[in-house]
Amino acid sequence: MNLPLLVGAAVVLGIVAAVGIFASKIYNQLVAMKNRCDNGFSQIDVQLKRRYDLIPNLVECVKSYMGHERETLEKVIAARNQASQGLAKAAQDPTNASAVSALMGAEGALTGALGKLSFVMENYPELKANETVAGLMEELTSTENRVSFARQAYNDWVTSFNTYRQSFPTIMFAPTFGFHEDRPLLEIPNVEEIQEAPQVVLT
Repeated sequence: MNLPLLVGAAVVLGIVAAVGIFASKIYNQLVAMKNRCDNGFSQIDVQLKRRYDLIPNLVECVKSYMGHERETLEKVIAARNQASQGLAKAAQDPTNASAVSALMGAEGALTGALGKLSFVMENYPELKANETVAGLMEELTSTENRVSFARQAYNDWVTSFNTYRQSFPTIMFAPTFGFHEDRPLLEIPNVEEIQEAPQVVLT
């Protein structure tokens, strides 16, 4: 057989094998980082659902004291419902930038509504003495802190994933492996820039 031809074939096969091994390492790294991002979002999902479960209990406890603040309570419930729906959509596909953006907008509106409720509650000293209300407020604060930490951890993972996906030579292989776009960060917009949530009727 032709020795130069054999050598050439061996070189080509060696290059193909090297590229295959290199590509597999990139793929495995992308998958590992994607899984970390998905796990990070699931931690946020757990904490946000806990937050959404606490809010109706809080509203139920304070509404008997705040008969003249019905609009404030309605806005809290409306914002809570909107955020809960946003979370359900974003959880289906955390890589969907529009769904994540809608969730963050709803979360900002909810934060604003809760802030207004907290401000109004200052006018009702009897609420401060209510142990149930105090306990719920403490749980909400604790949950919001957990959400904040989980969101920061998630954004760190997403930033790492996006940086790796954009880097060379990963960017050459990522689309082939199904990683076409960067993942969106979870960034809550300024509350002042968010439109008021639609009103609902308390039952």
